[in-house]
Amino acid sequence: MASDMNDYFNKKKSEGGGQKKSSGGGNGPTVPQMPKMPDFGGKSGIVYFLIAVVVMLVLAKPFTIIEEGQRGILSTNGKYQDQALLPGLHFIVPIIQKVYVVDTKVRIINYANRIEASSNASGIVAKQAITVLDKRSLPVSIELTVQYRLNSEFAAQTISNWGFSWEDKIINPVVRDVVRNVIGKYDAEALTQMRNNLGSEIEAGIRESVAGLKNTPAVLQSVQLRDIVLPTKVKEQIEAVQIAKQAVQKAEQDVQRVTQEALKRAAEARGVAEQARIEAQGKADAITINANAKAKANLLISKSLTSKLLQLEQMKVQGKFNDALRVNRDAKIFLTPGGSTPNIWVDTKNARQRTTAK
Repeated sequence: MASDMNDYFNKKKSEGGGQKKSSGGGNGPTVPQMPKMPDFGGKSGIVYFLIAVVVMLVLAKPFTIIEEGQRGILSTNGKYQDQALLPGLHFIVPIIQKVYVVDTKVRIINYANRIEASSNASGIVAKQAITVLDKRSLPVSIELTVQYRLNSEFAAQTISNWGFSWEDKIINPVVRDVVRNVIGKYDAEALTQMRNNLGSEIEAGIRESVAGLKNTPAVLQSVQLRDIVLPTKVKEQIEAVQIAKQAVQKAEQDVQRVTQEALKRAAEARGVAEQARIEAQGKADAITINANAKAKANLLISKSLTSKLLQLEQMKVQGKFNDALRVNRDAKIFLTPGGSTPNIWVDTKNARQRTTAK
């Protein structure tokens, strides 16, 4: 077969050369030449066959590359393999087998009333805020951010059971159901005051619901309660209550301030009274001490007086009278009954003048 092909190409080559020579001398159009095929000698047929096989393999692409953060779901004649393909190079049988690449990196769903520009980024999905009813059937809008990822261990089973739209079938319904159940237990007025508790309760409910699914198809990273949008009437009622509370608090503060001032004045008055009492007590104590001292002195004096001492004192007084009589002979002396001192004498020359000798 190889020799026949060589003879064919050699014949075409010689014919092409002859035509080229004959046409070179005339003015007619140039005849297009066939491309020359490489001559591989006796192995040309094998080489061409191998080339054809390589071209077919390249066009059929019998391999696939799985990158980090991805898993490959291998389908053989429409049936998914139980184990997902790990990152790396994998060979497949063209036409019979096909690989579907799924993302296992963290993904985000933003439930918000206003769609942010970053929501168009890869792995970020924007959805409208979740509107639910509170305990009294008042509409409340909840804004959340949910972070999750596909469970790489059971990626093949998840795609087999839920399909490639597993997020809309698992995460979104679970989040809405949990939010509706949690918010429905409370009044709208109490929601803003329970923000932290509500966030924890919603996250715990979502985790429990997702983990309870078969093969745990998704891994929940976090749930962030971003905002609680209340009806306008409820907002106005809450604002009115807040204003009333602030007024009550201000009145209580005023009462406390007045009470403190009254207590301060009372304390100052008690201090002044106590100071006056202490000063009066000090004066009284001083008078008492002085009186006691005088009494003790008189007692000591009275104890020291004897009859002879009294006679001596009387003699001294009498001597003073005698001296006075020498100067004024008209003086009159009045003796106290009992002969006790002092004696009184009166100068008769000047009735107004009186002298008491002690």
